[in-house]
Amino acid sequence: MQLFIVAVGHKMPAWIETGFAEYAKRMPPELRIVLKEVKPVERSGSKTAATAMALERERIEAVLPKGVRIVALDERGKDLTSVGLSQALEAWQQDGRDVAFLIGGADGLDPELKARADGLIRISSMTLPHGIVRVMLAEQLYRAWSITQNHPYHRV
Repeated sequence: MQLFIVAVGHKMPAWIETGFAEYAKRMPPELRIVLKEVKPVERSGSKTAATAMALERERIEAVLPKGVRIVALDERGKDLTSVGLSQALEAWQQDGRDVAFLIGGADGLDPELKARADGLIRISSMTLPHGIVRVMLAEQLYRAWSITQNHPYHRV
C-alpha cells in the first residue's frame, strides 16, 4: 500500500524538503509515502479563486492513481487524534487501496474535489503554510504507523 501526498505547490525551502524526507524514509517498505507536487495556478486579474481551484483540481486529478482512496485536508474536516489516525490507517490497510491525501493551494481545494473525497480531515484549526502541512502530515502518518506497531516513537 502506498500513501500519496498530493500537494499544490512546488519549490519548497530546503528545510521543508528535509523534514518531509526524514519522516518519509522512516516508513516501512510496505507503506511508503510518495509526494506528488502539483504546480499551482498563477493568479492574474482575470482568474478568480474559483477558477484557480477548478484548474488545480484538474491538475490534481491528473496525478491521482486509479482507484485510490481520497482524503482531502480541509479546515472543516474531521479532527483526528494521532490514535484516531492510526485506527483509520489500519482500516485503510485492510481495505487494500492506496490512499491519497490532498493538500490544496492558496485558495484551498475545489469544492467538487472535496465532495467526491472519501473523507475530509484537518491537520489543525489554524491556517498553516502548505509546506509545513506536508511535514506535519508525513510525521503524523509515521506516528500512526508506529502506534499500530507498538513502536516506542509514540508515547501515551
